[in-house]
Amino acid sequence: MAELATEQTTVAAPRERCYAVVTDIERYPEWAADIKQVTIDQRDDQGRPLLCTFRAAAFGRSTSYTLEYDYSDAPHVLAWRQTRGDITTKLDGSYVFEPAVGGGTEITYHLEVELRVPIPGFIKLRAASRIMSTALRELKARVESAA
Repeated sequence: MAELATEQTTVAAPRERCYAVVTDIERYPEWAADIKQVTIDQRDDQGRPLLCTFRAAAFGRSTSYTLEYDYSDAPHVLAWRQTRGDITTKLDGSYVFEPAVGGGTEITYHLEVELRVPIPGFIKLRAASRIMSTALRELKARVESAA
């Protein structure tokens, strides 16, 4: 059974800047510590990454997975679903960008994870929470340093 986790952060930058950073998928290895390599396998008709293969550090080992991106609600949402993975069967999620009270952008990160090897739900949730909090912290630092 997949575990769904959600986390939020506020970034001192406009939504457009936040969205630009998360859709610049080729640059993830520059600022997302767990992402070691990104290969753009396919682009949409606007040149945006559509199908991307990642090599990342996870659970104390290297993992590989492919995500298909959905830009249908841009720039409000960037969503993805896993199409292939070696240790995960599901790694689906989204970033949602909303104006924050007092300025900036509220980013909500949703992540649904299912591992190939059955492990207790609380361990999966802890792992998803770690992935999300690290990703949001690194995203916030990247956006704010370039804003």
